[in-house]
Amino acid sequence: MDLLLLMIYAGICTGIFKIFKIPLNKWTVPTAILGGFVLVGTLVFLMNYNHPYAKFTKEFFVSVPIVPAVSGIVIEVDVEPNVLIKKGEPLYQIDPVPYELAVERKRAQLADAEQMVEQNRATFEAAESRVVQATADRDRAKQTYDRYRKGAKKGGGQVFSEQAVETRRQNYLGAEAQLGVTKSDLENARLNYESQIDGVDTRVAQLTAELATAEYNLERTTVRAPSDGIATHVALRPGMMAVTLPLRPTMVFVPDQKRQFVGSFWQNSLLRMKEGAEAEISFDSVPGHIFKGEVTQIVPVMSEGDIQSSGNLISARRVAVPGRALAIVELTEESLDDYNLPRGVQGKMAIYSDRVVHVAVMRKILLRMVGWINYVFPVK
Repeated sequence: MDLLLLMIYAGICTGIFKIFKIPLNKWTVPTAILGGFVLVGTLVFLMNYNHPYAKFTKEFFVSVPIVPAVSGIVIEVDVEPNVLIKKGEPLYQIDPVPYELAVERKRAQLADAEQMVEQNRATFEAAESRVVQATADRDRAKQTYDRYRKGAKKGGGQVFSEQAVETRRQNYLGAEAQLGVTKSDLENARLNYESQIDGVDTRVAQLTAELATAEYNLERTTVRAPSDGIATHVALRPGMMAVTLPLRPTMVFVPDQKRQFVGSFWQNSLLRMKEGAEAEISFDSVPGHIFKGEVTQIVPVMSEGDIQSSGNLISARRVAVPGRALAIVELTEESLDDYNLPRGVQGKMAIYSDRVVHVAVMRKILLRMVGWINYVFPVK
């Protein structure tokens, strides 16, 4: 841009010298040259300081690597490359047979567990009945033993012999032990029957969760679009193995999103850059046309100053690398969709502050001149 200004000034001086027939001597030529440096230098300083210019501007967008939730052989690819699709539409199909079999297996196990709940209930009720019976046997044996023992004391051993009393006592102790066994069986049956989580048998709850997981995996054999957008560079073909490793995505999906453009500015431009400021962009792919926009954000960090915890010291060479400020701009008047421009296009950007407004006209003229030069070759 500085060269353009000097060329314009040189053309104006040449015209003045020709029209007014000013002689070329040691006074007029140095005056014109020095005046040009002072005038152009002042204008350039005011323009660059108050209306920052980004020689490098590029559109940035977010892409989503498609990694399947399950692994398997791809049997069908449904998506067409670079064609807009809606959220939830299928991208490709993984062989579902292993996952269908897993679902059927879990359903069978769940049905068996539900049947086991009824068996545990029946076992618990039978154990209760056995405890009632064992209690009655114990009480009857105790009564018999007490009758024999009292009779032996009253009769002096003539009514009931000592052997008979001992036999009844052993019967009573055996019934008491049997009652303990049946009570233990009842406790085990109760624990099996009443083992629940939120009112559901633990085994049934576990298999229900496993069945839900198997059904989820079966559903994920159809890989679907995460949002509205396009799948680009589709190289997936039937017969390939799709795995759940995040380092091996199967395709790249570009969601439908706002088009945002990032300009790279010198750090001294931060004094005049602010959100909401007017901006203009000249794209290399649309020569001679200026797109108006608005600054939506000044990125609050610069990657050149980023460090992370490690075992390495910071190199002085890294400290010496200059960082550039980034501004994000969104178009306000026109859409690039009317020009069929791919995402990621590049160009040049100018931001206009509310200081020294009359110099902004010069910045706009120079930006348009750069855009006209794009008809011949893009200026880098």
